[in-house]
Amino acid sequence: MDKQNDCQICAGKNIIFPNGEKKIEEAFVEMRVRVGTLLKTDNVSFLLGSGTSIVAGGVLFSSFPKQIEMVLLKRGISKKGKRASGWLKLFYKTIQIITGTTIDIPNRYSQYTSIPPSAKIKAIGVNFETYLSRLYGWLECMTGDVVMLKLPDQNQVRINKKTLAKLIKEIVNTLTSVMNLALCKDGDTALRCSHRRFIRKILTRPLNLRRVNIFTLNYDTLIEQATDAEGAVLVDGFVGSLQRVFRPESYDLDFYFPAQTTEGRVHRFDRAIHLYKLHGSINWHKCDQSWENPYGLYAALYNANCSQDDTLIYPTPLKYGQVLGVPYSEMFRRFGNAIAQSQSVLFVIGYGFGDDHVNSLIRQSLAVPSVTIVVVDPTPKSEFLKQLESLGDERVWVIKGQEAGAFEKFVENVLPDLKDEEIEWKVVQTFQKLDPKATNKLEDSNGK
Repeated sequence: MDKQNDCQICAGKNIIFPNGEKKIEEAFVEMRVRVGTLLKTDNVSFLLGSGTSIVAGGVLFSSFPKQIEMVLLKRGISKKGKRASGWLKLFYKTIQIITGTTIDIPNRYSQYTSIPPSAKIKAIGVNFETYLSRLYGWLECMTGDVVMLKLPDQNQVRINKKTLAKLIKEIVNTLTSVMNLALCKDGDTALRCSHRRFIRKILTRPLNLRRVNIFTLNYDTLIEQATDAEGAVLVDGFVGSLQRVFRPESYDLDFYFPAQTTEGRVHRFDRAIHLYKLHGSINWHKCDQSWENPYGLYAALYNANCSQDDTLIYPTPLKYGQVLGVPYSEMFRRFGNAIAQSQSVLFVIGYGFGDDHVNSLIRQSLAVPSVTIVVVDPTPKSEFLKQLESLGDERVWVIKGQEAGAFEKFVENVLPDLKDEEIEWKVVQTFQKLDPKATNKLEDSNGK
């Protein structure tokens, strides 16, 4: 693949860079300058989708994730590998109803359990959200214990309500366990983790600007792990020591420390970030409401039973109603407010624009003339984004291609370290003052 043509930024209808004549390194320099200018805007927010977790083993929902299917097979088939449970049979029957594809369960099981697993395994070609939504829809519409559904070949399949509920529970539990991701893969050094580098770079913004807002639709704790590893303070809406309870007013706090003089001046703490988990988190748990915990929500370590706490907004039709409840309504209120202020920049990374309630807020933000939206996606396919691009609005930037649009590559190649840029600029200024002729030599050496 030609890297030189696998990296571009579009603004409106005009491709800004790189052109076909420039080297990829020079294109990255230009990108970092442009993105660095946006990072110095007073109000900067990031919206992270599932694409940002792929580097750490996360899954995408455009098809049924193979990681989830593999766990379902191992849970649903007896140790001898001969007998499938009723809910697992129903899983493949419902796949047949929706896609018209018949799947041989023993063959599928042998493929996944072979050592190593077969490289021929293809993901089931059904959107995970569409599939799960269909299951929830059937369950809600069942007035009796049994319903008969027609297959594409006109045959009928009998669905038991309890078995369907069991299937949904197994899928949801598996999804939650799959989202329990580690920050770095085996053999990778902690300092090279993309999420740590991401946190490290956005913390280099000047202290006179507002705190960076990170809004994420992911359930995993990769941002929390990266922030802890970088020794930064994460303002995530929870306060406390032994039990961290949800207190949304904590988002309005800031951190300062006294100077080493007697003049009474204070300095702003430079290592703090605001995090908003719009669809919940695997480390959220419910409890009874009380005076000490008015929202009945606390944050702790992940546990295998967290899916039973019902603190996650799963990709189903019910999510549009769930976002109206606390704490999600508070999170979305702050998201809409942050991206609709003047002189604001929103970086959208790894999000496929599949949630209408999120898209509507992004659409509304463009009513503010000074708002800029930067979409980072290696292969954007959503109709919503196509509509944005068709408007020819220069406030909408789209960073495409594997070398710049993938999260880890964006962090490595495009997202600048503003302190390094500042030091480099001071060096250039010093050379200019000492010897103006040396400036051109310095620039030439840096460009190589």
